[in-house]
Formats: sequence, C-alpha cells, structure tokens
Amino acid sequence: PSPCVSFIGLRFSIIFSSPGCIQAVTLEVKEGNSTCIKAELSASFSITYNTSNSTRTVQVPLPDSAAVDAAHSSCGTGSSSPWLVAVFGPGHALGLGFSTNGSLYSVANLTLQYNLSDSSVFPEANSSDVVTVVSSSVGIRAAINTTYRCMSPSTFGVGEETVTFSNMRLEAYMPENDLSPSESICTADQAGTTAPPTTASTATTVTPAPTPPGTPKQGTYFVNQNGTACLLAHMGLQLNVSYFSRSQNKTVQELMNLNPDLTNATGLCETSSATLSLKQEEIITLNFTFTLNSTSNKYHLGAITLFANWPDMTAPLSASNTSLNYLRSTLGRSYMCNAEQVLDVVPAFSLNTFKLQVQPFNVTTNQFATAEECQMDQDQMLIPIIVGAALAGLVLIVLIAYLIGRKRSHAGYQTI
Repeated sequence: PSPCVSFIGLRFSIIFSSPGCIQAVTLEVKEGNSTCIKAELSASFSITYNTSNSTRTVQVPLPDSAAVDAAHSSCGTGSSSPWLVAVFGPGHALGLGFSTNGSLYSVANLTLQYNLSDSSVFPEANSSDVVTVVSSSVGIRAAINTTYRCMSPSTFGVGEETVTFSNMRLEAYMPENDLSPSESICTADQAGTTAPPTTASTATTVTPAPTPPGTPKQGTYFVNQNGTACLLAHMGLQLNVSYFSRSQNKTVQELMNLNPDLTNATGLCETSSATLSLKQEEIITLNFTFTLNSTSNKYHLGAITLFANWPDMTAPLSASNTSLNYLRSTLGRSYMCNAEQVLDVVPAFSLNTFKLQVQPFNVTTNQFATAEECQMDQDQMLIPIIVGAALAGLVLIVLIAYLIGRKRSHAGYQTI
C-alpha cells in the first residue's frame, strides 16, 4: 500500500508509480478525506553551479523517494493559495503554487530549491548555500474540473535553471478524490494527436476557413514600478495557432489578431529579467519574459507563453518556450523592427509582430531610448541606397561615354 502520513486537519500522501515508470511519482495533497491537488509526473532539473575554477551543469531527476512536504503544502484557506511542495534528498524541493479565476486554474508559481552542500549532486561546489529560484505564469493551465495532461516533455525556465516535466497529469481545486476523466491537453500532445475518423453519427458541418484578419492594430503597453514605467512596448501582435476545431472536427490553423482595446497589460521588472503579461478578456493570456546579461549588457526575449481558450477549441491551448533568443538589443537602448517578424515558439504556435518597438530595461522619463533596428529594417533601407547608387553610376558612365565620344568627333578637324 502507498505510505500515508496523517496530521490534524490535513492529510498528505505520496503514491509511488509502478516499477516500469522511471522516476514517475504521484503526489497528493489532502484535507481531511478530500483530495484537493493530485499530480502524476516525471521531472528533471538542469542546474548550473560554480566550482572553485569553473562552472558545471548537472541534470537532477526527481527521485521516486520524493515526498510531500507537510509544513508547506496546503489546500489553501482564506486568502492563501493551494501549494504542492515535494521534498527530496538533503534540502531539495519542487513547489507548485496554484491560482484560479473561477473557470480556470493555473500554476501561478513554480519554485525549485536545491542545496549546494549536497556533494553527491554538486561535487566541488564552492558554496554550501540553499538556493531557491521562482518563476511565475509558466503556462500550465486548465479548465476547472478537468485534468491538465502533457505526456510530452515540457521545459520551463526557473531563474537561471530549468525544470522539465513529462508524463504529467495534474489537477488542482479537485471536486472529487481522483483526477477528472475530462482532460485539457497541452499543445505538444495535441500536435501529435490524430483526429478520430468522422462517421455518420458524429459528422459535423464543415465551416469555411476564416478570412485572414489583416494587419493587427498597434497597441501601446507598459509596466509600472514605483509610479513610473519600467517596461515599454508598442506593437501589433498576431497569433498563428493550430488546434483541434470543435466545429470542423479536425486540426486547423488560424490567425488571430490581439486587440489592444480589449487587452490589459501587467508585469514585473527585476534587475536581470522583465515580464510583460497581456490578457485579452478571458480567452488569451500572452507573456513575454526578457533576460539581461549583466556581463555583456545585452538583453533578449528569452521566453514566450500563451494560454488561449476560444469557443471553437475542444480544449484550452497552452504553449511555452523558455529558451528563445529574439529581439536582441543593448542595455539603455530600445529594440525596433517595423518589418513583420515571425517568432516561432512551438510547432503549434508562432507569433507575428508588426511595427514593434520595445524596451524592457533602463526606461527613463516614460519614453523609448535610441532604437537599435532589426536586420530586416536595415536591409530594407539598404535596398534603395544600392538602387540609387547603381543609377548614379549608370548616369556617370553615360556622361563619361558622351564626353569621350564628343572629344573624338572633334579630333579629325584642324584649325585653318
């Protein structure tokens, strides 16, 4: 039987997976006889640490000996949020904090704690600190009373480290003691799903493909900190997504423009990272995370996450990529690209940007600093210069030829 530890008011249990599932574990948080959070998953962590003369990166799996931390896991009461915290080894922990808006729940906080004094994991580390890194809005979301399912590996940035989940089935705010049979399937799994054949009893009317939405309207977005803007963005955004259509009973690809008039911007500015979160009503949440390299004084767009849930979808779409390298510029300058850019995120989602200018760090007087233009804009400016120079060269050649020809025409005459 699965081991279970009882406490007054709260009961936590951990159920180990079958021997055939490598490093897969089922974790439960209970209150009384009711389960409020249940997770079946495999996880591994990529952690970089310093030694006396170099840096090393280790891959740390979540072992099947992981146990729910009774002191920090909770179903959430009053204003506190539900938390599932799994501990393993001497001082290592993985935490998932949840939030809900009534119709959806999400992993609002993903935390990783690791103890550098564990020499079996971090040999020759030059520190014995216990390090905790946190990430928010990682893109794990599902409708209430459904199970979030993602069998495919999904990697999320947590501080300077990464967490990779696979074989994941997860539910919070559970009405029953077991995972719901209704599932919200992640984008990576949907991309490999073949639609069931259409029969006479299940056939649906096929609707024509939607008309392309055209160029999106530009929006101005900003993040405030201490009463002043710390991040500025001016851009038109267009989502290019693939999803399983309820009306067409097949996977379709659709373009949708983000409407700035219906979009709220929030975010967070920190020393080496800045996040812009755009939410259009209850159907789209789009997050951008910029990272600053303090050594080179360069920044880039390192992560994009999307949650979309419009009516024709059979299940909400969740997509995330935390290892991007777009919109690169220098600290103290903005990044500008008037040309259309296609930012590939995952196979089922890419983002098209139009007339974009963004500055995530060192914003002063609520205005953009001098812009560094993208290569496409530079190429577009170079083309008329090259054409103009070619025309000028051609005119010069014609003029020289004319003068030479005229000189030769006078050479046969002598003055009397």
